[in-house]
Amino acid sequence: MMGRNGLVFWAFLSLVAWAQPYRLVDATGKAVEVRSIERIVSLDGITTEILFALGVGDKVVGRDDSSYYPPQVLRLPSVGYQFRLSAEGILSLKPTLVIGREDVRPPQVLDQLRQAGVDVVLVPTEPSIAGAKRKIRVVAQAVGQAERGEALVRALERDLLALRAFQAQHASKRLRGLFLYLRGPGTTFVCGEGSTPVGVMELAGLENAAKGIRECQPMTAESVVAAQPDVLVVFKRGLESVGGLEGLLKLPGIAQTPAGQNRRVVAMDDLYLGSFGPRAGRAALDLFRAAYLMSGFVEVGP
Repeated sequence: MMGRNGLVFWAFLSLVAWAQPYRLVDATGKAVEVRSIERIVSLDGITTEILFALGVGDKVVGRDDSSYYPPQVLRLPSVGYQFRLSAEGILSLKPTLVIGREDVRPPQVLDQLRQAGVDVVLVPTEPSIAGAKRKIRVVAQAVGQAERGEALVRALERDLLALRAFQAQHASKRLRGLFLYLRGPGTTFVCGEGSTPVGVMELAGLENAAKGIRECQPMTAESVVAAQPDVLVVFKRGLESVGGLEGLLKLPGIAQTPAGQNRRVVAMDDLYLGSFGPRAGRAALDLFRAAYLMSGFVEVGP
């Protein structure tokens, strides 16, 4: 049994370890020394999710608009959208660490933060399981939680094993899926290779019907009809923006597809479907179940 002096000693060592800077190489290849994680501002929804999963959510003092999971994140002040940032709003929260995607914009904001003495760590955005693991590990290293990061990676791998086992048990003809990015009837896109939701869709066992399309391109009736999807996959918020299922079915070309004719649509939470992170395996499994084992319109949440 450890005596009082032993407890004090180990508490002292823990404090020293916590106080030491954490060194890592971020997604841009930049060597970063994180001197303090006492006040973290997260500029990406999946990064915020990882921070809370690592047990340092109490250190997060600000977020961007894409950060809304876990639910308690919504109590934190927002610094705006990750691609339309201002240094003033971020600096007003007195951060010691700012962490976000490698493509956060505008880049001059990051320079201003560094000049103000704030440590900045940028994380990978590759839409794949390998990318998700790298993101988890970079975030974990940035906050001195490498072991917990590896535990998250192992949990993700277990989810993937469950996904593959479930897919093997329910093998059937591979369905063609088409992901539509919707932000109102006048802002509609077809997304293909390189798009994160399409990556999750393919992980779930759906064939990408938008072959030849890179990232997201404006949606046309011709592109939708040519894709001939069996299933349409959309974000929940996007579906709401076009008037729900009935509004979606009225968009050009949708009624001329097998998915439109069978009203076969899967609507998923934006962050759950739209980001490769710790829950990617579970999101893919939920999408597989909705696409292959259910018919008609299905809503999927985290």
